[in-house]
Amino acid sequence: MRKLMLLVMAAMLVFGGLTGCEQEKPAEAPAKAESAAKQETAPAAPEKAEDEFKIGFVYVSPIGDAGWSYAHDLGRMELEKIPGVTTSYVESVPEGADSERVILNMARKGFDMVFTTSYGYMDPTLKVAGQYPDVTFMHCAGYKTAPNMSAYFGRIYQARYLTGMVAGAMTKSNIIGYAAAFPIPEVIRGINAFTVGARAVNPDVEVRVVWTKTWYDPATEKEAAKSLLDVGADIIAQHQDSPGPQEAAQERGVYSVGYNSDMSAFAPKAHLTSAIWNWPVFYKHVVEGVRNGTWKSGHYWWGLKEGVADIAPFGDMVPQDVRDKVLAAKADIIDGKLAVFSGPIKDQSGKVRIAEGEKATDEMLLGMDWFVEGVVGTTE
Repeated sequence: MRKLMLLVMAAMLVFGGLTGCEQEKPAEAPAKAESAAKQETAPAAPEKAEDEFKIGFVYVSPIGDAGWSYAHDLGRMELEKIPGVTTSYVESVPEGADSERVILNMARKGFDMVFTTSYGYMDPTLKVAGQYPDVTFMHCAGYKTAPNMSAYFGRIYQARYLTGMVAGAMTKSNIIGYAAAFPIPEVIRGINAFTVGARAVNPDVEVRVVWTKTWYDPATEKEAAKSLLDVGADIIAQHQDSPGPQEAAQERGVYSVGYNSDMSAFAPKAHLTSAIWNWPVFYKHVVEGVRNGTWKSGHYWWGLKEGVADIAPFGDMVPQDVRDKVLAAKADIIDGKLAVFSGPIKDQSGKVRIAEGEKATDEMLLGMDWFVEGVVGTTE
């Protein structure tokens, strides 16, 4: 993990020119996922017609996870509606050699574009991109690029800040639990943004973090949430792909904040809101650019302003005054009046990391490996 952190920090030297376009309804419940074995043994897609634009997606978890892969798949399905565009996907692909095989298979079958949607797919994507210069590759959550390969992500930390405001206003114990995947900058940044948002409305809040070292393991993630409830948390937040933490909160009669998609269907009595992805707006933009010849390799980091990141509808239990404050903050972020990481911001030790009057740079955000004041837990 330390090696991973060093790689990400090193990437800051080359990660320049980050580019920065609302989901009004909760997403429909995810369909039952097909098995990865079935996906892999079947042809990725039939031979394409001459005027067909063929796009492939590689997912790290099942699309039925109600989380990360599900959110990306909503974007894929929107692309299917574009005349002349066909898509295919392979789900539950482990990071590493397996992903290289799947990516290579898509390139060999004549795909025009391939989206690889997990950090661990970065090097395999780069390798295949070098072999197939006429195919456009888009890699999510990484930083390496090539003439025919871009890196992309979203400023989900902005939505995390807003969900933190909701949690900070709703907690009674002032202890919020956070079930988190891996201690990498992406996850640490989200926890920090959530905490800054919570303490903006309730300075007495503390956010307790438990690492699961999983992206998608419903049982483990649910148990992590239970351990946080056992130490007094009355709201559970998460950076996990399953709704397990939401279910744990509802079973204990407390509130929850979801991630990736609107998770209210899994815990309607607990769910306050979720930080959600709206990938269709970005995917349509990129595909249009490739098809009309305006696409250029680079880094993309869109947020609330562009509509890639957002929050799910509020639960009925969220008072109107809380909703009004959160929506006002959302408008200020979109208008550039509010930056989530504006100083003064201290770390857990009390050291000032962002001085008063200053704002965190993208390089600082992308390499964030420290917790803000108010977080209880370690970054390892």
